[in-house]
Amino acid sequence: MNAEEVAQFLKTHPQFFDQHPELFESISVPHPYGGRAIPLAERQTITLREKVRLLEGKLGELIQFGEENDAISEKVHRLAVALVGARDFPELTQALYLHLGEDFAVPHLAMRVWGKSVPVDFVESQAVTEAQRRHAEAMGAPQCAAIADNPYLEWFGEAAAHLRSMALVPLGQSAVFGLLALGSEDPERFFPEMGTIYLRRIGELCAAGVAARL
Repeated sequence: MNAEEVAQFLKTHPQFFDQHPELFESISVPHPYGGRAIPLAERQTITLREKVRLLEGKLGELIQFGEENDAISEKVHRLAVALVGARDFPELTQALYLHLGEDFAVPHLAMRVWGKSVPVDFVESQAVTEAQRRHAEAMGAPQCAAIADNPYLEWFGEAAAHLRSMALVPLGQSAVFGLLALGSEDPERFFPEMGTIYLRRIGELCAAGVAARL
């Protein structure tokens, strides 16, 4: 009878150790972290402890992720309250930049709006190229884009030379009428694989606020 047959026998006869409980103490197996032999029961206990440690580690990660998501949700809520309370477009943009800069620690922000009556003395009304507009309209969802050859890099002026990562958030659902760009000197702040659910929510809040005030 070879090892595979023994293993198969034990799998198909789970009552075997119930009928022979003395084997738990009389059978010795190698210790997983040393050369000495230990009873089968002790080896099973070690295995269970390892599984418990792994489960505790996974639970800790889930709790940490939940706490981080709760913190971000609270920041989005504060932003929403501030945008709802803005009386006009200037207050709206001021609240948007303030909360993204302080609550979300985004160091560089740029927004452009087209097809709406933005006062000409606002930077948000500055001209947008046809290529920039087509690119925004084709995005469909927020993107964390590369800096190299990014069509919106020029919006950041002198800070553009220092940016290493960027997030792009189109404004408008059925029809895109603007774009919010977030820039950072940290190359890991915005990366292509990161989740964008909160960026999308921020974009929806911003778009709704802009559309209601212009």
